Amino acid sequence: MSLGVVVTGAGHGIGRALATRMSAGGARVVVNDLDAEAAARVAAEIGGYAAPGDAASQDGVAALVETARGQLGAIDVWFANAGIDWGHGLDAPESDWAACLEVNALAHVRAARLLVPDWVERGSGRFVVTASAAGLLTLLGSPTYSVSKHAAVAFAEWLSATYRHRGVVVQAICPQGVRTRMLANAGALEEVLSHDRALEPEEVAEAMWQAMADDRFLVLPHPEVADYYALRATQPDRWLDGMNRLQRVIEEHEEGASR
Repeated sequence: MSLGVVVTGAGHGIGRALATRMSAGGARVVVNDLDAEAAARVAAEIGGYAAPGDAASQDGVAALVETARGQLGAIDVWFANAGIDWGHGLDAPESDWAACLEVNALAHVRAARLLVPDWVERGSGRFVVTASAAGLLTLLGSPTYSVSKHAAVAFAEWLSATYRHRGVVVQAICPQGVRTRMLANAGALEEVLSHDRALEPEEVAEAMWQAMADDRFLVLPHPEVADYYALRATQPDRWLDGMNRLQRVIEEHEEGASR
């Protein structure tokens, strides 16, 4: 039987591309998004099942898991893709911090609590987090996004280290710039994020599809991220100096735009 797949935040961008690629590969796909119209549209396009709603809160995740199991029978792959980038700078309000941590990190914890016991019992299951390169490096301008995406990677690492011998595969997708609404709204950061080339969402989805063949933990649609990640780990001051130079470029750009 074909894989039963759930993709959260699948109404647009990377989520839509993931749902489309999984369906093209023969999977039965549940399309989740807060935008009910977008979820229904994507589900119709790919012959999947629309399950609009909140994929972050405890009740919302529980409802989505129940709906998906009703449609699929069993959930084989969970794409924890939904994410937000609310809050910029040191003055980001507490509400934005709370929202980013809820959607970008705690949603994964809540889903795993409901999925992993069943996967351990049957000896197979796959949990995929769309973490962004921000989860390995950082995103200038947005501490809320950077911290919550680092938390997403940390949780994925813990999940993999704890359950991989039980048949649970955990993967983290970590692209840089991707041509989505988030990138389009990034302002001066758009140029920085697109430095190594902004990918189309479909390219990210194809990289993920290929990575499902070897179960690698880090899925890097931008291969350059591996070098940046190594530099950050081995030469943190050099890496931070480089990031600070980028910060100054951004500030100069913003000051020039405001004149």
